[in-house]
Amino acid sequence: MDTPAHDVAWRLDERALGAQASAADKLRFALRYAVLAPSSHNTQPWRFILDGETVTLNADRLRALPVADPYDRELIMSCGAALFNLRVALSHFGLAYAITLFPSSADPDMLAQLRIVPGGHVDTSLSPLFHAIVERVTTRLPFSGVPIAADVRERLACAVQAEGVEIACVHADDDRARLAEWIAEADRRQFDDPRFRRELAGWIHSSRRDDGMPAYAEGVSALLDFATPLVTLAIRTFDIGHGVAAAHQALASGSPLLVCIATNADDAPAWLAAGQALERLLLTGVAEGLTASYLNQPIEVEALRERLRATIKIDGEPQLLLRMGHGPRVPHAPRRPIEDVVS
Repeated sequence: MDTPAHDVAWRLDERALGAQASAADKLRFALRYAVLAPSSHNTQPWRFILDGETVTLNADRLRALPVADPYDRELIMSCGAALFNLRVALSHFGLAYAITLFPSSADPDMLAQLRIVPGGHVDTSLSPLFHAIVERVTTRLPFSGVPIAADVRERLACAVQAEGVEIACVHADDDRARLAEWIAEADRRQFDDPRFRRELAGWIHSSRRDDGMPAYAEGVSALLDFATPLVTLAIRTFDIGHGVAAAHQALASGSPLLVCIATNADDAPAWLAAGQALERLLLTGVAEGLTASYLNQPIEVEALRERLRATIKIDGEPQLLLRMGHGPRVPHAPRRPIEDVVS
């Protein structure tokens, strides 16, 4: 049986490079790992411009979410996650590199430029995360009740802090229940807005093959018996926020660990750093047998963002909220053809 088209991107074999592969060949191949990064609504809002041993990472604003993400905060964090995957792959291939962030004051969409540095220092701390890139999945199903040990939580925290970003790990039952309430309230507020519902439905439409989310992604169990076109019609047409809120509240309160990533500033460089920290966290989690999914609604609703910060007692600006735990194996999200994102 042929491999499904959306799964081909995840079936990478580094032996395809060959023993005599040049640095430029390795850089091009490493981009296949970069694009396996997570992104909001699986929009994959990145574009890479390759020039020999130099690659430029650009934000693709055509894949923005103007309602859920009006400042492109999550878009830039998604690009940061892709940049971190690229760093890991290059380190695994034994290539040193130098990165210039926001190299063009005239072009804010140019987020980073990376060039191979022959004979430079290779960051060997990243290469152990390499095989986790193709193992990482987003699990929107309930996690088991198995708690996450303190030493594992410490390793997760160290992963985020290594990228210069702040983290709060919330594992006490009462604290998770309180955060679950904010998540549910944010869901209700977002689904009150018909513009939000239309935007969401546009990214889970049945015609999408290389991007977007499956219909079950929103956890609306009442809709799972319907075909995808009816699910998207329901989301677009009706305010199902109370059902989504209840589902997400149950997922959050039932997850052994909620994690918030925060930064000192609240601008594009901070968002790019948060995205790199996110992917380092996720890949470290894979190595610990964990998976994750996102509950970023209280950050997307500005009125609740400060309440979230006060609840978890974090100094920085909250950028990402996610849950982690031991979950069932689920299929990978689809990926756009590499030719669509690398030129």
